[in-house]
Amino acid sequence: MMNWEERRQIVKVSRLYYFEGQTQAEIAKKIGVSRPVISKLLNKARETGIVEIYIKDENAHTVELEHRLEKKYQLKEAIVVPAAGRDPEMIKHSLGKAASFYISKNINGKKSLGISWGSTLAKFVQEYPFEQHQQLKVIPLVGGMGRKLVDIHSNLLAYQLAQKMNTDCSYLYAPAMVETAELKERLVQSEDIAMVLEEGRNVDMAVVGIGNPFEGSTMTTMEYLKEEDLRSLKQAGAVGDIGSRFYDQAGNEIKHPLNDLVIGLDISEYKKIPEVIGIVEGTHKVESIRAALRGGYLDVLVIDDATADLIS
Repeated sequence: MMNWEERRQIVKVSRLYYFEGQTQAEIAKKIGVSRPVISKLLNKARETGIVEIYIKDENAHTVELEHRLEKKYQLKEAIVVPAAGRDPEMIKHSLGKAASFYISKNINGKKSLGISWGSTLAKFVQEYPFEQHQQLKVIPLVGGMGRKLVDIHSNLLAYQLAQKMNTDCSYLYAPAMVETAELKERLVQSEDIAMVLEEGRNVDMAVVGIGNPFEGSTMTTMEYLKEEDLRSLKQAGAVGDIGSRFYDQAGNEIKHPLNDLVIGLDISEYKKIPEVIGIVEGTHKVESIRAALRGGYLDVLVIDDATADLIS
């Protein structure tokens, strides 16, 4: 138990440090002890409850979630945005802005950036600032042709992002998913498509979305997935998709004919990309996100706090 003199010393040091802003070295000189002694007294102040530190800011909650996610899933970085009082579209804009800050800060020195497709990635492209990155090339990672929701196809997103970066992009002249395995084989053997897929496998950084095929699925809206497909995917244990490739609860690619119809990177190839940033919104994707993290597909996760709370 501390005596009165020790407690007085701790309170005095704490006041000088926290209220008057003096450095540990300055306090040590003033009191006539070494700097390590001051450090020990400050630690003891916190351990005994003499000093309690609170962060009074709305970001305190999200920063704590980021720390928990990074530690739990060995992420390079987690970025959590607040969702309270916002509808999904507003949240997607906030996620897009947060992802654009991260990528803008970390893109220098990179030669290629891959992009998948989807509504959340479309918001990321909208939020990205106009910059100069002539050394960079933007590559679509999955087919991007079709009649519906063309504004979220990978080719258009690659083009729009390249415009904002004042650079070039490639185009993957094929749908995300085709009707037969034979047609897929013919397409991926064509020189133009094979070349872009090879570029995709070798990007320095990639930005992807995560889908739940059974709720709020863009692939269902675009009629890539029919009712019978959803039933068979559920039976096969699918819980999510990245780049239109379906995986199970453990994050492993499922054995399913639909995975053989995708024009895009194999899901295992995402693991070989040096840095993959996942942008995802919605509590309906909790199992999809958990499985993607278990599978080791993501290095950076940009997510809303309501969903982050459920997986942290």
